[in-house]
Amino acid sequence: MPEYIWGRNPVTETLHAGRRVKRIFLADGQREAPTVAAIIQEAQRRNIPVEMVPRARLDQLSRGAVHQGCLAQVEERKYVSVDDILTHAERLQQEPLLLILDTIQDVNNLGSLLRTAEAAGAHGVIIPLHRAAEINATVVKSAAGATEHLLIAQETNLSRTIEYLKKQHIWVVGLAGEAQALYTKADLTGPLALVVGNEGKGISRLVREHCDLLIKLPMYGHINSLNAAVAGSIALYEALRQRKTN
Repeated sequence: MPEYIWGRNPVTETLHAGRRVKRIFLADGQREAPTVAAIIQEAQRRNIPVEMVPRARLDQLSRGAVHQGCLAQVEERKYVSVDDILTHAERLQQEPLLLILDTIQDVNNLGSLLRTAEAAGAHGVIIPLHRAAEINATVVKSAAGATEHLLIAQETNLSRTIEYLKKQHIWVVGLAGEAQALYTKADLTGPLALVVGNEGKGISRLVREHCDLLIKLPMYGHINSLNAAVAGSIALYEALRQRKTN
């Protein structure tokens, strides 16, 4: 079954990343828009066919999603191994920074976290194979195309993966509301894997037990938790701040 992505930013980012684009579909009557003109120019440079089609055709292919008159047929997503992510960090001569997502089920949360991970310079993201949102076209659009620049590993057993990371001397830190340590007090400067849990249940019991440390964000209002994507983004940028300061 063909795989599609939609939205001007996701298509633009995909054209500049490693994923192969097979064909681009554009809604009739928008060639003059600057972002569309740039997409056409890059597609021509790469010898990618571009078709102008009625907007109703894009509505059909995107199953009614907000596509901004731009859609691309792409090759199937290729996931990497955890070792690929670690090798990438080593090649850059940087301490590994990984994001582990424990059963994130909301596609917008997943897209936001992937976007933040890419923006914060994470070397890769690990997601579970089962019981979690897939990286589909909606996630790609929510991430503004950041997914196309990220190394993403899909693992069947996150607890086992965490134990493997710990053997590679990576400190595994989980975000949990019941934690005692504040996120600003934890040392997030070395080789690090940050774990963000499910929107409702948080980090699963087994994954929590395998973390080296649990941290929390302070809550001063009436609610007792933040959206998973917001909390994960704050923690990622605290890690970035500490690393740059250090």
